[in-house]
Amino acid sequence: MAGAKYVWRLPEPSSQAVLQLAASYNLSLPVMQTLASRGLTTKEELDSYLFSTFERDVAHPGLLKDAEKAITRILRAIQKKEKILICGDYDVDGITSSAMIMTCLLPLHADINFFLPNRIKDGYGLSAKIVQRAAQNGYSVIITVDNGITSFEAGLEAQRLGIDLIITDHHKPHDHVPVSYAIVNPHQDTCLYPYKKLAGVGVTFKLMTLLYEQLKKKLPDKVYELMLLGTVADVVPLTGENRFWVRHGLSLINNEESLAFRILKLNMRSSKTQLSSTDIGFSIAPQLNALGRLEDARQGVFFLIGTDEEKVAHIGTVLRELNEARKTIEKAVFNDVDAIIRSKKIDVTQERLILATSHSWQPGVIGLVASRLVHAYNRPTILLSIDRQSQAKGSCRSISGLNMFELLQEHKDLLTSFGGHAQAAGLSLPVERVPLLKERIEATLARTLPFMEPKPGLTLDAEITLPEVNKKLINDLQYLEPFGNENPQPVFYLKQVSLVEQPQLLKDAHVKCLVFSEGIIKPVIFFNRPDLFSLLSTRMNEGVSLAVQASENHFNGKISIELQGLDVAL
Repeated sequence: MAGAKYVWRLPEPSSQAVLQLAASYNLSLPVMQTLASRGLTTKEELDSYLFSTFERDVAHPGLLKDAEKAITRILRAIQKKEKILICGDYDVDGITSSAMIMTCLLPLHADINFFLPNRIKDGYGLSAKIVQRAAQNGYSVIITVDNGITSFEAGLEAQRLGIDLIITDHHKPHDHVPVSYAIVNPHQDTCLYPYKKLAGVGVTFKLMTLLYEQLKKKLPDKVYELMLLGTVADVVPLTGENRFWVRHGLSLINNEESLAFRILKLNMRSSKTQLSSTDIGFSIAPQLNALGRLEDARQGVFFLIGTDEEKVAHIGTVLRELNEARKTIEKAVFNDVDAIIRSKKIDVTQERLILATSHSWQPGVIGLVASRLVHAYNRPTILLSIDRQSQAKGSCRSISGLNMFELLQEHKDLLTSFGGHAQAAGLSLPVERVPLLKERIEATLARTLPFMEPKPGLTLDAEITLPEVNKKLINDLQYLEPFGNENPQPVFYLKQVSLVEQPQLLKDAHVKCLVFSEGIIKPVIFFNRPDLFSLLSTRMNEGVSLAVQASENHFNGKISIELQGLDVAL
């Protein structure tokens, strides 16, 4: 079914079995139909999803290859007063991972410090230069968090200088791994850890859990907050163990928030008393991410573990201001690429890949822009910023069903470096090789993917009626949380409703309308869809179908049920 912006994938009608399950679990029909649409139809599947348990969802950290070896070395370093350096990444996953190790090892009297590279000056990950500086400053152990699995030169340099390198990472390894003392990464072929979807902070968390278990000590409560923040921010699947720990973290911060979370929440300028994973992903994490995108990510660690309220509040102000600047820069880069596409210099009606370069783009935002372009045009996207050494460095984002990491691996002979995941990756290459990379990837996609319309798909989970949009629906939706990657917020099919009055255009960006069906009138708000104003204005006497999401709206201390429209079909 064609909507104004998306190709709709309509839900199946509710079967008798779904009706019986809805009654059995006392869940509203749209919620149970959503679960059935996502393949959860047996009692075992439903119980496993709805009711997370530690025993079922959490595996023992000792199953991680090299984890025992790594903590033995860390404990020996603490005992012998050796200097330990943590090397993190400049995103929220890396910031929270670094903060977690500091939180866990400082109380054990470790001689420990951390280093997060500057995106522009140092580049990604652990480098040979960083290892050399560590040696000059007397460090004998380096622990990477959320990076390191592709640090081949750094591994050789650490070996040469007599530094024990412990790599903890969650990115996919290449055909071989760096020389190191130990590698803790669930993606290693010989790693027995059953859950492979941990974020970098998740791998760090498992390592610290094992270390504290060996010492027979209780982990600091702070680690659960950091686990929540890093996991949601890195957009790893919110399934299995990740789902368990995110739920646990949310329950803790909503019961007693830390100094850092209190300030991040104030920066949201929201009256909500309870945070959700959506709030973490869209309002909290971007503030911290702005540091690594535009400035010095190390301030993020000081912010998260700091206890001086004045200093932490000052960094919080910086976070808010940087995040506002990030939004402006991101919008400008998106408009640049969108103009190229609209001018047909990149013809999405003919080409399967969006690839664009610029000397002026801020490297820290192009991954965000690539994600928006994938969403807008249903095309895998590579955006590259060209530096003064004529190196093109950038980010890739993929569509469902296309493994971007494997795609880059197929053409690695053109690349200086690359790494990442199936849906998101980073790369660098000499600028003169960019046209050949584009040509080769287009050829690969032509062989492996059917041509798709440049209109993204939208899966509608269940049909809903206006009388079903009520308090019980909102309460039942809480059982499906936390929402995120591989567990998105449900999208409902509101079929053939009537417009009660002319729609309103708010701030030249958002469209608000009143819809009527079965004796019920409800408001619907379409954020950032000004294109729908003229369309809806012509449909006053005719029915429209809507794709909507339902949630609680908190405004000026009042709570109401809000229908957020995503698309319209005539």
